[in-house]
Amino acid sequence: MVAPVAPDIRDFLAAPVWRALDVDDEGRVLAGCDAPGTIQLVELAFDGTPTWLTDLPGGCSGRYLPGERLVVVEHDQDGDERWQLSLLDLEEPPTEPVGPAGLQPLVRDPRFLHQLVQVLPGQVVYRTNRRNGVDFDVVIRDLRSGAEREVYAAGGMVEGVALAPSGEAAVLTRAATCPMSEQLLLVNPIGAPPRQLTGSDLPAQHLFPGFAGPSSLVLTTDREREHTAVVELDLKSGSWKELISRPGLDVSGHLAPSSTRLLLRVNRGGRAELELHELDVARAPIPVALPGAGWIGEPTLPSPAWAPSGRWAAVSFSSPTVPGDALRVDALTGEVATVASSQGDLGAHSFSLPTLHEVPSPAGRPIPCWVYAPTAPGGPLAGSAVVVVHGGPESQSVASFNPVIQGLAAAGHTVIVPNVRGSTGYGRGWYSADDGRRRLNPVADLESIHAWLPQVGADPSRAALWGGSYGGYMVLAGLAFQPQLWAAGVDIVGISSLVSFLRNTSGYRRAAREREYGSLEADLDFLELASPLSRVDNIRAPLFMIHGANDPRVPLSEAEQLARRLRQRQVECHLLVYGDEGHGLARRRNRLDAYPRALQFLARHLSG
Repeated sequence: MVAPVAPDIRDFLAAPVWRALDVDDEGRVLAGCDAPGTIQLVELAFDGTPTWLTDLPGGCSGRYLPGERLVVVEHDQDGDERWQLSLLDLEEPPTEPVGPAGLQPLVRDPRFLHQLVQVLPGQVVYRTNRRNGVDFDVVIRDLRSGAEREVYAAGGMVEGVALAPSGEAAVLTRAATCPMSEQLLLVNPIGAPPRQLTGSDLPAQHLFPGFAGPSSLVLTTDREREHTAVVELDLKSGSWKELISRPGLDVSGHLAPSSTRLLLRVNRGGRAELELHELDVARAPIPVALPGAGWIGEPTLPSPAWAPSGRWAAVSFSSPTVPGDALRVDALTGEVATVASSQGDLGAHSFSLPTLHEVPSPAGRPIPCWVYAPTAPGGPLAGSAVVVVHGGPESQSVASFNPVIQGLAAAGHTVIVPNVRGSTGYGRGWYSADDGRRRLNPVADLESIHAWLPQVGADPSRAALWGGSYGGYMVLAGLAFQPQLWAAGVDIVGISSLVSFLRNTSGYRRAAREREYGSLEADLDFLELASPLSRVDNIRAPLFMIHGANDPRVPLSEAEQLARRLRQRQVECHLLVYGDEGHGLARRRNRLDAYPRALQFLARHLSG
């Protein structure tokens, strides 16, 4: 037997990641793959044979147009997230990937965001903030005539859209006034003023709505319950009926188009289980055998794509040993085919497999934590620990592949990946425990994790924090509010001041983020108190920061103002800025540059 190869982070960063974006009635899968350096579109034939479709300057996404060999392509510029829409004709598949000139413009105005929400025969449905840069309108565009009609233009951040089979009505989800909550709106007929199906101040998620009949809406919600379930809402009577739930677990359902066939994801502590259900037939669900213990889609989304007929579903799968595969599910039998595999040369490498732990907390409820043991035991980093905090904050660290985590374990660190208060997947009480003026609760959780480190053989005096976006805020807050605990920090696109962040983030994001963090008008005193920048004089641990120059969410100024203050105090601070990136590092070449340097930084400060 060949012994596993000891990799470093470059090996894990080089592994291609596949994402299943759509599937047609022939079983062809439209996928995204970052093998070229950014996510580009690839069509996978029924047998998995790839045809590379795009070669765009930045990453992209797309959907098939039902019944036609057309792809609607969604693309931005250097991570600015101002999505534009174009068409790619597949009647004669390209012999080589097409660049920007090979796309047919559909909806373009680089000043604003135009995001695809649904595809219909001959039509696309998209949301756009072009009216005022803040509020989102929903528009249906006819691809033949170019005519557009508004579905909705009543303000707010629209997130989900479901059109009735007749095409004359729509249900939308709009950000509610409460954190982590959506309001249901009915537009019937399209173009009429919306009718509120739920109140704007109701604290509840309303996700993935779909029509199972002219007046039957199926959706995922935690309305009047602790965990999410799949329910039916009768639009005529207003009555709610539970369809599928699992005691003590979150489930989420995604309905096939114009159908009662549903793909259910069960969240079992950060590992996904998948089932097929027929809602109008009294029979047992069909279990879908995934390739391993892992996750489907992104942490907060089930991410299946249905063929128009409901015959096939396509899903993205990842696990601690699988960077990202594209799967096709036979909706009649539940059989799964891997149409694109990401493992490649990584099959010969050793991986750290996580174990799940509960960290005691003074709050009375334990903190769920994944622990990745070092795959290179011994050496100067033996006993060191890196705590990797997820972003969001409404997100969850799950059993999926993370090249940084595997790279840290390969370097010799014990890696702790917690789901601190505010994380999803553990019920409403847990994800609401950091809302508004409770923002410092998850920071206190870091102190509990630090005290627990000896339980996994780690030395508390050689512990560092690593995180991106909101996880970056957590890194900075840990260094500022607990300066005696942490030996170093790595912050990626993190928030240094909640006040300047809310003032400078994109206009359409400010209202959404104020729901979670508190408003500048009502909570300015607390926002200042909870900002790492307000405690910058406490920071003494060395810091490594990474930021994209075009970040529309957390502006580069968040990193620059902190770096300037730390350098004035002669605290070691490194800031890497990438001019072709936005909120995070989407380009492999930049990840290959930044992350090995961050690991070298940690090795200097955590060596025994």
